[in-house]
Amino acid sequence: MPLRVNTNIPALNTRRVLNINNRDLKTRIERLSSGLRINRAADDAAGLSVSEGMRAELTGLRQAVRNSEQATNLIQTGEGALNEVNAILIRMRELAVQSASSTVNDDNREAINAEFVQLTNEIDRIATVTSYNNTNLLTGFGNVVSGDAAVSTAVASATTGVANVQISGATAGTYLFADSAGDNEITLGNGFTTQTIDIGGALDADGVGGAVATGSAIIANFDRLGIQLTLSGQKAATALDPASDGYRDSDLDALELVIDSGTGGTFQVGPDDGQVHRIEISIADMRASGAVLNMGSSSTSSLAGAQSAISSIDLAIATVAQQRGDLGAFQNRLAFNIRANENAIENITASESSIRDADIATEVSAFTRAQILVQSGTSLLAQANVLPQNALSLLG
Repeated sequence: MPLRVNTNIPALNTRRVLNINNRDLKTRIERLSSGLRINRAADDAAGLSVSEGMRAELTGLRQAVRNSEQATNLIQTGEGALNEVNAILIRMRELAVQSASSTVNDDNREAINAEFVQLTNEIDRIATVTSYNNTNLLTGFGNVVSGDAAVSTAVASATTGVANVQISGATAGTYLFADSAGDNEITLGNGFTTQTIDIGGALDADGVGGAVATGSAIIANFDRLGIQLTLSGQKAATALDPASDGYRDSDLDALELVIDSGTGGTFQVGPDDGQVHRIEISIADMRASGAVLNMGSSSTSSLAGAQSAISSIDLAIATVAQQRGDLGAFQNRLAFNIRANENAIENITASESSIRDADIATEVSAFTRAQILVQSGTSLLAQANVLPQNALSLLG
């Protein structure tokens, strides 16, 4: 091997390799101290991009779980209050049945009615004060049906027989009816979801077409859309033609029902934008004096009034039970949503970890290797640096 003094090739080679091993050792120390394989974009640009996207989705999923838990608490608050409302209605029905008997006189009925009125006021009070985070729940929560007959033509009850519209989870927008004569079916859709229900069994034949019986009402429940209609018949046998007073088959054809965005009622239960990541919940006005329970004029101060009150209370109990059932269904859905999101969090966390986290066993092995190479390289560099001194022995 040539002996040169000006250029120490072995030392240069040893230093180059030592620098490589030093950088590798530094990388291994950084990964072991942080627990991460990717600490900067230069470590793995593509992996970093995928990992950051997963991290963003994970934070959204964790917040969605918290949103669902809080939505469950909100529903429990409303349902608990409705449980008390239901208990009051049962007591009011008991009073109405008592007053509807001739075993009590008018003075007795006045005493009974005094409690009846107080219970009605208590229902109004409960509905008014029941709230979650300063948002009232039982005086109309969520989206609402537009009362403007010019745009929401189906609610013009004088011509359609629609006595009441109750929504539960219906999204805001315009809904169009298809109600052909003779098929006893009603179709309702909003451009995304369409549902057809058969009401023929609830209609009476009147020589022209099916119609709701005089003095009665039927329920048309579009459960897939979250919309429930109460269709009434003629108010009395001497009323006007059914086409203008009460529902007759085909009365709703081509009419629209408009649902406006209301206060509250939208829960973000997914990590992204879009309706599929939200749940819409609506709670009707549960005040006794409101249009839904419609008990503001009920009284037990007379025999006829008490008898009429029994029917009104029965409808109110059924309405409250329906609303509680809807809330229970939403609560169960939220429970499954939480489970699904937690499962997604677990799987995405595992995927993100496999991309970004360091394999400690591999890194320890690589660290030991790099440490040995650095130590041996340092020793060999010292030896390579003294090789030119061998030239001095030739001068001796």
